[in-house]
Amino acid sequence: MTQQPADPRAAFEELALPLFEPLYNYARWLTHDPVEAEDLVQETYLKGLRGFGSFAAGTNFRAWMYRILRNTFLTSRSGLRAVPPISIDEDPDTYQQIGVAETPESLFFARVESETLRVSIEALPLVFREVLVLSDVENMSYREIAETLSIPIGTVTSRLIRARQKVRNTLRGEG
Repeated sequence: MTQQPADPRAAFEELALPLFEPLYNYARWLTHDPVEAEDLVQETYLKGLRGFGSFAAGTNFRAWMYRILRNTFLTSRSGLRAVPPISIDEDPDTYQQIGVAETPESLFFARVESETLRVSIEALPLVFREVLVLSDVENMSYREIAETLSIPIGTVTSRLIRARQKVRNTLRGEG
């Protein structure tokens, strides 16, 4: 185990800064709004810093921060009410890393498939979407997801299977 700095703020920064981009990505999936996602991440870091004294050393800091973000999101929504969708065109950075060897046709089909997948995931109810995003986008283990969402591992497994099935059905046009 690495020696943590004596200053709690420095210790928090050391643990929290590497999580900024993944937390923002998760917030984008939850909110469907880049500005709201930025606010959500900022509030998460503020709450995390303020509550860092209650963080139990040796436990999963990543899951702790994701749980703060999720709870902050849910509190801001007064429950699980739906959020209006945003256009995928608002995220052009996704397509900036496209290879030069690809043809315009292959780029078009890849973008259509990517947009269809994104829309399918965004259409999922929140309880399925968040498990799918944490697993397949953020590469969290089932245990980390269970800790983050405060649900049993069996529920994570069940929701993930159902989420993937719903996305497959949507992509097949079975809707």
